[in-house]
Amino acid sequence: MIILPLIGLCLLLYYLFYLIFPRFTDCDLKLFFYDKFGKSPDTLCGQVVWITGASSGIGEHLAYVLAKAGCKLILSARREAELQKVKSNCLTANPKLQDHDIQVLIFDVRVMESHERIFNDVLTTFGRLDILVNNAGRSQRAVWEDIDIAVDREVFDLNTFSVVSLSRLAVKYFHRQGRGHIAVTSSLAGILGAPFSGSYTGSKHAIHGYFESLRMEKINQNIAITLVCPGPIQTDFLAESFTENAGEKYGQQTEVASNKVSAARCAKLFGSAIANQLEEVWIGHSNSIQLTYAVKYYPNLTNLFMPYIGNAFIQRIRDAKVTVNVQP
Repeated sequence: MIILPLIGLCLLLYYLFYLIFPRFTDCDLKLFFYDKFGKSPDTLCGQVVWITGASSGIGEHLAYVLAKAGCKLILSARREAELQKVKSNCLTANPKLQDHDIQVLIFDVRVMESHERIFNDVLTTFGRLDILVNNAGRSQRAVWEDIDIAVDREVFDLNTFSVVSLSRLAVKYFHRQGRGHIAVTSSLAGILGAPFSGSYTGSKHAIHGYFESLRMEKINQNIAITLVCPGPIQTDFLAESFTENAGEKYGQQTEVASNKVSAARCAKLFGSAIANQLEEVWIGHSNSIQLTYAVKYYPNLTNLFMPYIGNAFIQRIRDAKVTVNVQP
């Protein structure tokens, strides 16, 4: 009869480990292991990688990680001056790369009728594409019921439909090539519901639906899919965030805070996730990772404590301040 208490003890220790472990790292357990003991981004040397949203933040720093690894890069965004600066920094980071190894391709991912032409331009540049990184996107701050439906369309066009559109072209090409890898910058908001970011949260949940479906369809077809879910990252995301009004930006300065992972560290982990072809990874400060584990794996426990901590607590984890203050 001693076997049952032992099984119970093992289960208790298992669950306690997953609650306590995130206090000592900035990512989920699988990514932590592969970043320490798995393949490094250097194994991607020579591969052709296209990064959208590469002019700043996570995309910019991922370009530096992959440039150091010896990848050939296509850097895309709307702002040419910023992209040229990123290209220059990439060439400085790896003197072995030549100017022609890193190409700047200016375009707006929301103009989906241009995607096929742009994709063909990418193939013409290097003759092939190995990895597509869909990183372009924007967050949101707004009260759920006040959001104009036109904003939902704007958010989904940028965060979801443009990603799906480019990825469909990539999948067709990867079938012909016989292999390929799609990486998508999702969010911890794609795992749990983020308050005062209704359209954004919906767009990221949709990303998981689209790409989990794709992953099931392409089992054993040599097409890898990686969903990267960052929590609070030290980038200037609030200034560019959507609001409840179409065409409007939130425009506030993002606080510098110790509970945010640096863009450089996030990019390093992102590179490890790509190198090891991990399916889904979470990146964030211990508080955000612990909260995500609790919401996903301990829903009954979460339902008990969430009414007591309130949305202000979650806003402080995400933004280091209360960005939307609504009285009950």
